[in-house]
Amino acid sequence: MKVKWYGHAAFLITSDQGMKIITDPYEPGAFGGAIAYGPIPDQADIVLVSHDHADHNHVQGLKGKPQVIKGVGSHKVKNLEFKGFAAYHDGRKGSERGQNTIFCFSLDGVKVCHLGDLGYVLSDSEAKQIGPVDLLLMPVGGLYTIDPAQASQTAQKLNPKVVIPMHYKTPHCGFPLAQVEDFTSGKSGVKTVEGNEVEIKKEKLPQALEIIVLQPAL
Repeated sequence: MKVKWYGHAAFLITSDQGMKIITDPYEPGAFGGAIAYGPIPDQADIVLVSHDHADHNHVQGLKGKPQVIKGVGSHKVKNLEFKGFAAYHDGRKGSERGQNTIFCFSLDGVKVCHLGDLGYVLSDSEAKQIGPVDLLLMPVGGLYTIDPAQASQTAQKLNPKVVIPMHYKTPHCGFPLAQVEDFTSGKSGVKTVEGNEVEIKKEKLPQALEIIVLQPAL
């Protein structure tokens, strides 16, 4: 499968058979222009929405009529199962920024986990519920989500093969978030890709943790 990062928490994940999944589509210009990523041009079959904030739920801005998946529980769409796990957008059980859904699914034999706007380090029992993870799409910017140190703890708990950081400070994000280097600094296995897309194959998953830093596409 191929994983393309639009920016913020929005990805396009395309299966080997051409199934297209978009995660957390943002509204261009939201929050007074703080979200300065461009409009998402692709048409998806399925869209995952972790929570209803404008920088994560702009489904109406997408082309076509994708199947939208929200909320906890098992969602079966187009021969795929998406499991939504209840979490919080902050460290105070949602009292500050509300609920957040973590989505996990398998595509081309790769177990994918998108943490949405996770706002705290998962407990051992929550990590056990999620189970094995091959590819972890994880916020690292802090302020509204886990920060670089908490992201490192979260990665240790979930023990993925590959981490792709998201939701951090870029030239297209006006929020005062941490830089991705604050998360990757001092870590081994960091690969910075010049482009916005990477191919993930089950048979080529690394033995030791690999952190892949993509450039925003839009």
